[in-house]
Amino acid sequence: MSAPTVNPATGEVDERPMEARIEDHRRELTGYCYRMVGSAFEAEDAVQETMIRAWKGLAKFDGRSSLRSWLYRIATNVCIDALNGRKRRAVPMDFGGPSAPVAESIREPLPDSDWLEPMPDARVSSPAGDPADKAVAKETIRLAFVAALQHLPARQRAVLILREVLCWKASEVADLLGTSVASVNSALQRARATLNDSGISEAAPGNGEMDQAHTELLLKYMAAFEAFDMEALTALLHEDVEQNMPPLDLWLKGRDDVMAWITTGPGAGCRGSKVAPIELNGTVGFAQWKPSGPNGEYEAWAINALRIEGDKIVGLTNFLNTDLFALFDLPLKLADDPSVLERTIG
Repeated sequence: MSAPTVNPATGEVDERPMEARIEDHRRELTGYCYRMVGSAFEAEDAVQETMIRAWKGLAKFDGRSSLRSWLYRIATNVCIDALNGRKRRAVPMDFGGPSAPVAESIREPLPDSDWLEPMPDARVSSPAGDPADKAVAKETIRLAFVAALQHLPARQRAVLILREVLCWKASEVADLLGTSVASVNSALQRARATLNDSGISEAAPGNGEMDQAHTELLLKYMAAFEAFDMEALTALLHEDVEQNMPPLDLWLKGRDDVMAWITTGPGAGCRGSKVAPIELNGTVGFAQWKPSGPNGEYEAWAINALRIEGDKIVGLTNFLNTDLFALFDLPLKLADDPSVLERTIG
């Protein structure tokens, strides 16, 4: 029988089986590992490996640190091992070239492993909990923030997440990484400088009213997209909107090019699609099924994330990897579960 542990925040003794106590941390560890590796699938694999290592090493857990700290130490080592010798995951804009004309927008796809992947909010954020903590968690799971983290060396990445996102003390991070407080502070300073160069300073709590406004804008966009109402879609897009579409090396910039891609370019094939709202990376989006199967059967096509500023959409990321549908508990064929079209968010 495993020894009880004490919750450092409440002082309460937890006498549940160790399996249940470890499982309590799965969701937050998934968020941590996702920020580290930039892939929802790899994050879940890393958490599973963390759980396996924890079970195998349970006899070595002497209770001098909290169970949570011990699990984070294991998860950090798992992620750093996974990142060693591997190139960072990117978004199309990271490749440095200018946006492409619509006529040249479809290029050879790159491997899925090259790209940043989205993460369902439900896998990293608990419905319960302090609203302020949840707001910060949403900000620090956004695609732009996670993409910027991928520019950091693995240990700097861990330091910044632990210090800035999870609010660990420098001494706690130093203990976890087996280094000095001075080294932690130096790594944090360098990581902050890199993020500043990326145009990202610090994560600020979101605004509940703006979240509701984002949901309303999403619903307008979905309705216009399903109706293929070009006038309504144009009105919702910022004039400098950007669109990208992993695994294609596609990057469009400007409302005119984005609308041309939809109306007369390859995007015209999306006419007649069905969509359902989703929550991902601390924002709103939608899943899309195209009528491309036998007899017009609706088949999974894309997981779409919106970036919203004010009352306009400033970014569209269309993830064409249909394996992602399983992460959102969505069917590959709409006929298998048409009720998903009745989903609501917010």
